[in-house]
Amino acid sequence: MNETENQNLKRPPVVVVVGHVDHGKTSLLDYIRKTTVAAKEAGGITQSIGAYEIEHSDRKITFIDTPGHEAFSKMRIRGAKIADVGILVVAADESVKPQTKEAIKALVDSETPFVVAITKIDKSNVDLEKVKNDLTANNVLLEGYGGAVSYQGVSSKTGEGIKELLDLILLTADLEELKYNPENLASGFVLEAKMDSKRGNSVTVILKDGKLKRGDSIATATAKGKIKILENFLGKSAEELEPSSPAVILGFETLPETGEEFLAGKLSEEDLAKVKKTAVRKLETSDTKNKESQTIRVILKADTAGSLEALYDLLKKIPIKENQTLDVISQSVGEITDNDVKNAVATKAMVLGFRVKPNKAAENLANAQDVMIITDEIIYRLVEGTEKTFLEMGKSKFSGELEILAVFSAKNNKQTIGGQVNRGQIRIKSWLEIQRNLPNKGEEIIGKGKVLNLQQNKKEVNAVNEGNQCGLILESEIKIEVGDKLLSK
Repeated sequence: MNETENQNLKRPPVVVVVGHVDHGKTSLLDYIRKTTVAAKEAGGITQSIGAYEIEHSDRKITFIDTPGHEAFSKMRIRGAKIADVGILVVAADESVKPQTKEAIKALVDSETPFVVAITKIDKSNVDLEKVKNDLTANNVLLEGYGGAVSYQGVSSKTGEGIKELLDLILLTADLEELKYNPENLASGFVLEAKMDSKRGNSVTVILKDGKLKRGDSIATATAKGKIKILENFLGKSAEELEPSSPAVILGFETLPETGEEFLAGKLSEEDLAKVKKTAVRKLETSDTKNKESQTIRVILKADTAGSLEALYDLLKKIPIKENQTLDVISQSVGEITDNDVKNAVATKAMVLGFRVKPNKAAENLANAQDVMIITDEIIYRLVEGTEKTFLEMGKSKFSGELEILAVFSAKNNKQTIGGQVNRGQIRIKSWLEIQRNLPNKGEEIIGKGKVLNLQQNKKEVNAVNEGNQCGLILESEIKIEVGDKLLSK
């Protein structure tokens, strides 16, 4: 026992930053790291877990930056369980918000010691007393307010208070007496897993014990492999890493689940059996036995496993009609491929893509087979678009509607026209029904035409989505008029 204790070495703290959206988590880390992470994120929102290592007072600190949007609540909770110390970020001008309360619960439930960073103290409308009172009302008892939770006011613009905040983190970590044994098998947690089109399965982990070495076997409850490439958080190649280092590993045969524990080293059958017992919940899918006409079938794609989980969880919250059921046909990480589209054709499904796009083969096949693909870089926009599509289902047999705003020219049966897509999508080479508001009759289908050419912003495109204007050449015997609507099935 004493020999083992002698081998226990001090390790740096792993710190999770949690709080309400827009309360300055990324800006705080941005200042600390002297990088521009915020500028690289679509919409200024952090949408995947990242881990970063810094040095303060000649000591290392590892930060886990967790997303703030409500879709990522599970990722935040998971981050708190992986971390040794938490920073609860609360904006001085807005105080405690719903996701602040959720973050508090995650920290308390996982018994993670934490400090409070009151951000944006440089703003003119701050109310520090309100923040402190609101925290007290939510059972976060600060020093001087009947409790022992340390706090620090900070500004990510001026840097005020950030040195003191880092000092508080190291002090909190010292009280936890964080240790590791270099003789133990390497162990830790999977932060993120994604398929890199050039490099294969890329897995981000946080090492908590032992030493992670290139060439070691590695396993989680659902995946295994051999560490072929080991990189630190800066993307630099490493032969070995010590706790509490973030690392990128290439060599997994299949993608592990986000949040899983891993073991690495010379693994025995007993070790493999041990790690299998740590399995986390896998994503569920809807009951696929119901193949009625009102079943909405979707195929989910995302850039990372964590993003996929967030999309799935948010998808389940979208309201659907009483006579509809939602069926998730499949879900996977990576770009949208022609195999995904073939699956969609076979199952009559739509494809939802978060931070991924269809490759050329998939796009061409989708256009030819009338498969709907909805993608976006911002998760709430993707969900809003999906919800709107769900609501439109059953209203009409048409999935796309183009309102004619201008008729430019007509030669023989080919007419050059312009309009706006009010609903769904209009695709090149598709046949469109022509709808006209007739006197005393209302809207009626008076014929059809084929899209020969489609342009958006004066560039030829394969499809134009809802809310966008476009120009097109339509081949039809019907003379198109302003106010007509072209409908796609």
